[in-house]
Amino acid sequence: MFNQPLTPVAGSLPLSFVIAALPIVVVLVLLGIAQRPAWQASLAGLIVGLVIALGVWRFPASLALAAVANGAAFALLPVIWIVVNALLLYHLAAAAGRIDAFRDWILVHLPDDRRSVLVVVAFCFGALLEGIAGGGTPVAITSSLLIMVGFRPLEALTYTLIFNTTPVAFGGFGVPITVLGAVTNLPTVVLGQEVGRQLPVFSFILPFYVVALYGGRRSLAAVWPMLLVAGGSFALTQFVVSNYVNYALTDVLSSLVSLIVTVGFLKIWRPAHDPDYAIASRIRDGARHETLSPWSAWLPWVLVSAVVIAWTVLGVFLIGDVKIPWPGLHKAVFITLYNKPYAAIWDFQPLGTGTAILLSAVIAAGLMGVGPRGFARAVVATWQQIWLAMLTVILIVGLAYLMNYSGMTYTLGLGVASLGLLFPLVSPFLGWVGVFLSGTDAASNALFGNLQVVAANQLHLDPVLIAATNSSGGVMGKMISPQNIAVGVSTTALKGREGVVLARTFVHSVVFTLLVGILLLVQQYIIP
Repeated sequence: MFNQPLTPVAGSLPLSFVIAALPIVVVLVLLGIAQRPAWQASLAGLIVGLVIALGVWRFPASLALAAVANGAAFALLPVIWIVVNALLLYHLAAAAGRIDAFRDWILVHLPDDRRSVLVVVAFCFGALLEGIAGGGTPVAITSSLLIMVGFRPLEALTYTLIFNTTPVAFGGFGVPITVLGAVTNLPTVVLGQEVGRQLPVFSFILPFYVVALYGGRRSLAAVWPMLLVAGGSFALTQFVVSNYVNYALTDVLSSLVSLIVTVGFLKIWRPAHDPDYAIASRIRDGARHETLSPWSAWLPWVLVSAVVIAWTVLGVFLIGDVKIPWPGLHKAVFITLYNKPYAAIWDFQPLGTGTAILLSAVIAAGLMGVGPRGFARAVVATWQQIWLAMLTVILIVGLAYLMNYSGMTYTLGLGVASLGLLFPLVSPFLGWVGVFLSGTDAASNALFGNLQVVAANQLHLDPVLIAATNSSGGVMGKMISPQNIAVGVSTTALKGREGVVLARTFVHSVVFTLLVGILLLVQQYIIP
């Protein structure tokens, strides 16, 4: 059995901390400064991690390869399997004209007011897409829709990125929480409940914040009733579902409730007409109501929501569920800090959420009239869009597992714990960095979730609260993630302007992450 060393570099914690952090630094520098693609930065980080794990931590090569393979398997199923099938559904909807029909629905059923459209599409509908899939899908779809109704590409992408934050922790039917539980050995239900106590505060604020950025105080005064309804209904449902129903359903139910309530509210209350925020007449004149009913745009999204909710409630995902001890790794590592063996179990669910989404895509294709050739073209389009993102997630999660099992993460945790009482203020920024690096809250939780628990235990803080904050703080890094920005840029004719988008979202990202840290301080020391 391999015993994890905590201070392998000259017996010094500071030196060991610096060396253990090098793989993360490499990814950060290559991605954020050298502007290399995410998969290249992740590959370089993994290579550096392997060199340090083998050469400094003296982690046996067989265990190192087994750890990376275990992480890759987890990345493929369930994480990537969910995203792939969700993007397939999107491409099928586009092939059937449902995306154009969605624009028509917006023009027919929402006020002639871009501020209202921004909240309904980017916040309410974007959260639904995040709940179903995540992985950049909400940014790609909602920014494109906003441009179709008159938003400038840069502003459409900027506001979509800011909105794509608070739903992220429960995205892909709760995958980030599932990952967090897997790497920390903490109960996922309890983690989901804690995250669901933190993020509703920001979910309520978010519509007000974005509309203030877009239209200033004048717009807040004009549309505040709608903002109150949209943010309040989402935040309340987010809290109730995550704490009392099922964390995997949090985003789907919160977004559906907010969407239905907000659209219903806009049927009985509409903001006063403001020419500065009206939708251009040429766009309204271009609606193609004669081809498809605007309501048909909702078919794929309502279908997948219904199927996956039923799938989860009926427990279909448990059929064929097998928990596989990973060969050569399970209990082959001894956690020195905790004085216990390290389990390595892969939860193989052939009928998991991704399979439910695939079934929804097949049914939707039939209902929308997409034949075998159209389905095949959608599969090809999905693969072309997702394969590099798949590689990135596999590499970054593989690095996370390598750092966890070799003991590098525990060394980092010991080092961060030296901050003492100030650690809770820094804790959310670890998650923030993780999402910036990887583009997903799930990968950030894999990379830093265990580190947070290690630090919390050393400081006698609540490990569940600190681990949950990794996810809550991480979502604020979503708006500056190069991977997320790249997906949006590829669909908004902003190629080459990634740096401009990053500059427009960076300060907002830091401010929200700092607020998460302040909330954590209050939860830990004032209102336990």
